[in-house]
Amino acid sequence: MSSRLSRTARAKACALVASATALLATGLLHPTPAAAASAQATAAVLDLDGTGRTPAVHGEDRAYDTASIVKVDILAALLLQAQDAGRHLTAKERERAEPMIRRSDNAAANALWRQIGRAPGLAAANKRLGLTSTTGGPGAKWGLTRTTVRDQIRLLRAVFDTGGAVRAGSGGLDADSRAYIRTLMSRVVPGQTWGVPAAGTGGSRKALKNGWLQRDTTGLWDVNSVGQITVKGHRYLVAVLSDGSASMSDGVSLVERTARAAVG
Repeated sequence: MSSRLSRTARAKACALVASATALLATGLLHPTPAAAASAQATAAVLDLDGTGRTPAVHGEDRAYDTASIVKVDILAALLLQAQDAGRHLTAKERERAEPMIRRSDNAAANALWRQIGRAPGLAAANKRLGLTSTTGGPGAKWGLTRTTVRDQIRLLRAVFDTGGAVRAGSGGLDADSRAYIRTLMSRVVPGQTWGVPAAGTGGSRKALKNGWLQRDTTGLWDVNSVGQITVKGHRYLVAVLSDGSASMSDGVSLVERTARAAVG
C-alpha cells in the first residue's frame, strides 16, 4: 500500500510541475521573484563644487531601462528644437511639459515623444548634449529607452552645470532652457520626492525626476532616480538606476540605500 501511495504522490507532483511549466511557456504565469535574478543597482555621483569632472561610479555601469526618468531627456530635446527655431515653448507645450516632469504624466509624455520625433529625435538631442550610451525606446515605448548612469550624469550636467556656446542647430541648452528644467524638477509633487534626496542634507534644496516600471515579461520592477542634491554645502549630481526588484517599494528602498552609500 505505501509503495502505491508513494508512486501516486510522485505522479501528482510531476503533473503539477508540467502544468506550471506549460503556463510559463505560454506567458499565463509569471516567474516568482524567488525564481528571478536578484535586484541590481548602479549609481554615479558628481560633485559640482569639487575639482573633478568625472563622476564616481558605484556598481556595474551597464544599460538599464529608463522608465520615466527619460522625461527629462524628452523635455531637453523639445527645448533644443524650440531654441533652433528661435522661439519659446508654446502654451500647449508647457501644458504638457510641466505635468510630465512634476507628476510624471504619461499622456503628456506620449504627446511630446511624438512631437520630438520619438527615438530619432531623442538621439539627435543627445548627440548635442554629449550622451553616448542612451538608445530611445522602440516606437511609442519611451519608457524602454536604455541608458547608463554615466549618460544620466551627462544629461544632468547639461541641465545643472554652466552651458557652453549655444547656436541654432548646435550646442546645448541655453540658460533659459536649463532654468526651466531645473524649476520643474524642483517642484515634483510630494509623493514623488523619494530616491536620490535620501542622500541629501535634511531640509536642503533638491531637484529630481524618478521613474518606475513593472516589466510585463517578469513582473519585476525597474526603479530609477536622478537629480541634484546638497550635502554639506556641496551640490551633487546623482543618478541611480536599478532593475529586478520584486515590488516598487523594494525598488525605492534599493535606490535610496544605493544613493546614500554612493554619496556617503
